[in-house]
Amino acid sequence: MGTVITIRHAQAVAGTLGYPSKMPGTSYGISAHACITGAKLAKIEGSTCHKCYALNANYLYPSVAKAHETRLDGIDNALWVAAIVLQLNKVHASGRGRRGKRIAKGWHRWHDSGDLQSVEHLEKICAVALATPRIRHWLPTRELGIVAKYRAAGGVVPGNLVIRVSATMVDGAQTKAWPTTSGVHDKRPAQGYACPANARKGAMKGKCGPCRACWDPAVTAVSYPLH
Repeated sequence: MGTVITIRHAQAVAGTLGYPSKMPGTSYGISAHACITGAKLAKIEGSTCHKCYALNANYLYPSVAKAHETRLDGIDNALWVAAIVLQLNKVHASGRGRRGKRIAKGWHRWHDSGDLQSVEHLEKICAVALATPRIRHWLPTRELGIVAKYRAAGGVVPGNLVIRVSATMVDGAQTKAWPTTSGVHDKRPAQGYACPANARKGAMKGKCGPCRACWDPAVTAVSYPLH
């Protein structure tokens, strides 16, 4: 896994962690412009990537774009796994994130923007999960081909990592080729567990609150309302 001495070194190698206000714990994202399948789906009306939030709004700020570039470049670094593990362990042990703000310990989301780049990328994410057994990891992806190649080559998904293969179309069928999935519903009922975030009231609207369904392997299908 290599050795990373300091947090500053780790951040130089892999970029910083994210602290999404709507979700517990930490996140790690790269530019949605680097998506493979998602870039194609973004051009298709009715797809789950059409009008992608990660191609607009705050994601357009130069500081965010720079952070995404650093993270994307870091994936190929031999020290990437060690750099991520060091940061995750430090933050989740302390329960403190950016500027010392409290976070919910033990929960990490991969790719609040962006997606898997290769089988090697997935191998490294699995290595991070294996090295951080006290943290539950959730990886949404549209790269079923990459996930399938990883498994076909004998790759093992750690028990604390839930990979959810995402449906490609709004109200479309979720894949049967992977045991844990997600989708987006609009005019049709949710397939599986309906995310309650947008139904919350007041300051909690749009937030996970106490729900951890996306990280739970026992929840085979999650569906998010179109918004």
